[in-house]
Amino acid sequence: MGIGKSVSDEQWLGSSDRFGYSWEHFSTLTPEQEEQFIRWTAVLGPDQPWHGKRFLDVGCGAGRNSYWAMKHGAVSGCAMDIAETSLEAARRNLAVYPTVDVVFRSVFSLESGDYDIVFSIGVIHHLDNPLEAIRCMVKAAKPGGKVLIWVYGYENMRFMARVINPLRKLLFSRLPVGLVRWLAFPPAAVLWLLLRLGFGQVDYLKLLRKFSFIHLHHIVFDQMLPRISNYWRRDEVEALMLESGLCDIRLEWVNQVSWSAVGTVPETLPN
Repeated sequence: MGIGKSVSDEQWLGSSDRFGYSWEHFSTLTPEQEEQFIRWTAVLGPDQPWHGKRFLDVGCGAGRNSYWAMKHGAVSGCAMDIAETSLEAARRNLAVYPTVDVVFRSVFSLESGDYDIVFSIGVIHHLDNPLEAIRCMVKAAKPGGKVLIWVYGYENMRFMARVINPLRKLLFSRLPVGLVRWLAFPPAAVLWLLLRLGFGQVDYLKLLRKFSFIHLHHIVFDQMLPRISNYWRRDEVEALMLESGLCDIRLEWVNQVSWSAVGTVPETLPN
């Protein structure tokens, strides 16, 4: 997982440029995305966890998760990314919420802050040093605040981790991103057909049956394009949260294929 590695910011960037291309071509907000957001953040608790909160969205992409956080009661926030194409899409989607700042910033450049909730959805598993990223997120939250991540799980994803991930690493991650987008159409079509034939009983596949073909293509494309993808077991995710200095860690298995984890920032952080 790269824990404890000492490298430059440039080496920690993951695949922001490639995901920026992805968000440039799929930035539409949909009800299915809102349902995903609710599932990814349910670990915060059932009683209006966003109400009145100020948040920081780390690796905001097209800004959709910041949008849903505001819709669910947040009063203000900051959506940050390091891909300008992502930020352009985020500014469009978040224009209706003027209390959300959209900024160019790396997670590794975060300074001490006072956010109620600092979250990162679908980003940490694409970084070379996930532990350092979470430690920076902890620093940006206020004492007693929450830090939340959503990451790929290993459970029920062995085929992705053992077969597709090596293929992505050896081939797709090295190809021009525009070409990968076109190469994603055939597997997306196969997936679309299998889902409509009733393939798969895992909760995630049941959810995908509701999605349009364009949305499915975006998901397949996202799996093919990054330079780094990690699929983590429950204990590995929990270890990342604990080693970052968080307490009161809670984890939730999302759609039987991924993990959401949340922790509380101690009132006094170690030096």
